[in-house]
This record gives sequence, structure tokens and C-alpha cells, in this order.
Amino acid sequence: MSAAGPGGLPPAIAAARALVAELWMQGVRDVVLAPGSRSAPLAYALADPSVARRITLHVRVDERAAGFLALGLSRGAEPVTHGAGPEGEWHTGVPRPVPVVTTSGTAVANLHPAVLEAHHTGVPLVVITADRPHELRGTGASQTTDQVGIFGSSVRFAADVPAADGRDGEVRDLLAVTGRALAAATGLRDRNPGPVHLNLAFREPLQPPLQPDPSDSRQHRGSPVADTGMWPDGYRRTVVVPSLAAVDIAGADPALFGDPARTLVVAGDGAGPDARRIAEAQGWPLLAEPSSGACGGPNAVQGYRSVLGVEELARDVEQVVVLGHPTLSRPVQQLLGRADVAVTVVEPGGGPWPDAARNAAAVVQTLDDRWYLPPREPRDPAFLERWRAASRAAARVIDRLTSDDAAPGPLEAAPHSALAVARAVAEATGPDDVLVVGSSNPVRDLELVLGLDRADAAPPEVIANRGLAGIDGMVSTALGVALAAARRGRRTRALLGDLTFLHDVGGLLRGPFEPAVDLQLVVVNDDGGSIFATLEHGALAAASDAGAKVFERVFGTPHGADLGALCAGYGVGHRVVKDLVGLRAALAARGAGVEVVEVRVPRAGRLAESRALHQEIVAAARAAAVTARDAPVE
Repeated sequence: MSAAGPGGLPPAIAAARALVAELWMQGVRDVVLAPGSRSAPLAYALADPSVARRITLHVRVDERAAGFLALGLSRGAEPVTHGAGPEGEWHTGVPRPVPVVTTSGTAVANLHPAVLEAHHTGVPLVVITADRPHELRGTGASQTTDQVGIFGSSVRFAADVPAADGRDGEVRDLLAVTGRALAAATGLRDRNPGPVHLNLAFREPLQPPLQPDPSDSRQHRGSPVADTGMWPDGYRRTVVVPSLAAVDIAGADPALFGDPARTLVVAGDGAGPDARRIAEAQGWPLLAEPSSGACGGPNAVQGYRSVLGVEELARDVEQVVVLGHPTLSRPVQQLLGRADVAVTVVEPGGGPWPDAARNAAAVVQTLDDRWYLPPREPRDPAFLERWRAASRAAARVIDRLTSDDAAPGPLEAAPHSALAVARAVAEATGPDDVLVVGSSNPVRDLELVLGLDRADAAPPEVIANRGLAGIDGMVSTALGVALAAARRGRRTRALLGDLTFLHDVGGLLRGPFEPAVDLQLVVVNDDGGSIFATLEHGALAAASDAGAKVFERVFGTPHGADLGALCAGYGVGHRVVKDLVGLRAALAARGAGVEVVEVRVPRAGRLAESRALHQEIVAAARAAAVTARDAPVE
């Protein structure tokens, strides 16, 4: 029998309550829990009434859904404020850390996809896994496997914490390691936020003492926050002060290479508004991905993936400044890999910098402030004007092919219908809203149409899981974003493909005691994976009937699933819209709760349509750029 912990509680219960109290003190405001027996001490601590007033608990039965829900909660939240030390309070710019708690065994393995996405996106996901005590490991005990180091190099910090047994100082040690884990998750010292893993062994008993009268206030004795008696004697919380570079980056001016007048700005996922600021200050064209946070403005190039195919424009580029993590476009990667283009990567964090082409001339923490101010001598405007003219021409092509006139009837039979859906969703989502977009075609469709209908207005906040660009957990991610965004007074909508939706349809499962969430999921259903048709595999499929059969079986993967029946099983609202008029009505009539709006579109012509669209944009952009080149610039 283990010795009693603080307050006379079983050691596992005392340790769990101390851990939860430390999480709250460190700024945690949401925790996601997947039920299990070995993690029961943490479940009891999180369900304590004194905690419920401070930390919102979210319960999910599927650990993979739980992991992505926590990821979405962090991504949709405001940056955490640290402080309580001699330096006062400060904002790190990092989202608030969100823990996800599971029991032992396969439950832990199911968190791996979310951990990988958090690793590559820099999201402070705090993975807390319960484990059997050390004496049961390697003995064949039920639900016992090697959880130590299970996430490998994908976590910023990992600790295997022995089971509490009531010894002096063990709670203090647990709080200290928790503080280290949270500092690593938020990147306070190395500017490299990301997931961390605390593997906590628990030895029975796993439940608090029974209280005969639930209304007896004594049942909360030793509760995580209300009773300071749970803090060990002489324990002092360590306040981790961010590195100076994380608080006030004012490094030396990097040497930009090439002619500053012939520069492009590439804004990848998470670039932030600085990418747009520098482009507009310096008079440089801006190639911004939807989730960059830098879309919009007079220098943004519409349809830039195709516009880069205009040789007369691309060959004049001498320099590219990259912010964020660009992943969407092969033409952009080809540009970044050119030997005659000098690439400067701006990467403020301490993690790996994005340079898939292995061609960066410089990697800097920041650009000097002067690059965000207009130059003393105005740039030659001819370079920018050619790109602007090409952008306007591309926008006209996209506008014509996705307008109401182009698709007046059923979307299931209309060309470019998926693009038209993305345009309607973008148009209906205001600048104060949040739009979560799935991988594969939806994010690329959104890239083409975002800003088309309101070039002068701010676009919505766009969130996408571009760390690994997978389709895993997108429903759960969107739910987490919606929960967090609502606290900022923002509404959330998601644009997903059918396979992405089906891959995480279990994320719709939410018990009656869980916090309410308002989310509209627009599912573009083409009965399979149309993204592959736009890649090399589509060309092979078009070459022969045999190739088409192979493509359809192993790439197209039609499913024939009844999305409405699935939604009904989860108690989620569902409607099918057949045309743009019905879609706009559904987007305008969004109500409370979770609703799925299904839009069925064709898949068979996706390859031919994408090629034709690309060629038409290139031709129009080339003609506009040549005309702008030959016209006098005032």
C-alpha cells in the first residue's frame, strides 16, 4: 500500500491534482480528455468543481479526434500571456498550449498524427499519457506497452515520470518537470514551439476517497486550485522568461541579394501580416497562400501558380523573400530552386527553416525595420505593374469561369464547380470569421478564388493543417478552432473534401455534456480523391482504358457513402444543395450547432478542366504583362 500524498489523498490522486493546478497556473484554459482507467486520477482532477470554473474540459472517445481537437483549440485561441515575474507580462505570439490526456496502450499511438502535425506547424500540444507503473512494464500486463519515446523526434520535450508513492518531494518534482514541458511547448527559450510529452505512471488506487454526501464541502479538500495545501512546502514556481530575441527581435540588417526592384515575396502557411507589409512597403509582388495570414492588398497576385508560368515575368525575378512555410505550389518551389534567384528565408523560430529546394542564400530571424518602410528612392514601378496586370488578367479568367453565369444549373454537372463552391464560401465568410480549409483540392481552390469578390476588403482568417498537409483530423481540428474562436467573438466555417470529411467523421461524435459549438462544414463531394487527377497519375489514367481503371481503384477511390445518413447517426444537421443559389442560401442561413452542407460536384473532368484553366490564365496573363511592359509608366 502506497503512503498517503498531500492532504491524506492517495499518491496518484495528489499528483494528478497538483499537475492540473500547475497547468492552470501556466496559462492552460482547455484540456481534452479521452476516457480510460489508468488516466482516472487526471480525469477526477479535471472534473473537480474548482477546476471546472477555470479550465474547460472537452471529452472525446476517439483519441485521434481528441488530439486534433486539442490542436484546433490551440490554433484558434489568442496567444498566451506569460509573466508574474520581475519582467512583468509579455506576449510570445505562440498560441495557448492545450493538453490532451489519454490512458495507456493504443490510446497513446492514436495521438501520433496530431503530434506530427503539431510538430511541423509549431503548435504547443501537451500530450499527457497515463502509463502502468514500472514494475508492470514488460510483464504482459494488460494495456501495457513501451510508451517511452513513442513520438520520437516529433516532440520538443519528453519525460517518463515514475508513479507517485507518497515520498517527500515527489509532487515538487512533478511540478518542476511540468514547468519545463510547458516552457518547451511554448518555445520560451528557443523560439521553437511544438508538442511535448509527459508520460505519467500511476499506481493504484486510482480514485479519490468516496464521499457519502456529494454536497459536503469537505469533498473538495485538496482540490487542485481551491486548496493551497496541495502545494508542497517550500515549493517555488519557476518563471521562464522568453529569450530576448523572442520578445524584441531587432537583429542586424541582413544583406538582401540581387536587384531589390526585381523581388517577389512568398508568404507560406503562418507567415503573418509582415509578408504583406514588406511587399507593399517595397513595391514587391506578393504570392500568398490562403493560410499565410498575408492575403489581400494591391500587390497580391491572383492565380499566381499559373502566372508563374509566364516566362516573360518569371525570368525577370532576381530575388525572393520567403516568410512562413510554403507548401501548396510546385511552380513556387521551382522558382525557389532556380540557381539565378537569391532566396532569403525569414524564420524567427529556432526550428528547421523552410528550404525544400536547398537553395537559400540567407536565413535570418527577421528583416530590419527599414524594409517595412518605403525606400528613400522609389523603386522602378515597371516590374510591379507587369505583375499587377497579369494578376488582373488572371482574376478576370477565374471570375468568368466561376461566376453564376458559368454555372447557372446543377453543380453536379457544371465545369469548374468545385472552384465555384470555394468562391461562394470565401465570399460568404467575413473578415471577422475563421475559415478552416482541408488539404488536397479545397485549399488549392480557395487559393485561386480568395479575394476575388472583395479585393479591397480583408480576407477571413484561414487555418489549414499544412505542417504535413494531411487530411487527418480535419473535422476535429475545425471543431477545436470553432470552440476557441467563439471566445474571440468569431464564427467558424470549414471547407472540406469528401474523403477528408469521411476520414475524420468520428470527430462529429460529441456527448451531451460537452461545450456547445457552432460550426458549418461545407463538404465538396465528388465521390473520391480528385486531387490525384491533377497530378501525374491523372495523365496516366487519361492515356488508356486500362490506366483509367487502375487509377479509379487505387487513386480515385470512389466510396458511395451516404453523408446524410452518417450525419443523422451522429445527430448532426445535414443538407444537400444542388446549385449556387441554394449554396448561398445555406451559407447565409447558418444557425447554431454543427451543420454539414453537402455540395455534390463532378470528378471526371477535373484533369482537363485544371489544364485548360492553367493555359487560359497563362495566355491572358502573358498578354497583359507584355502590354504593361510596352506601355509607358507614369
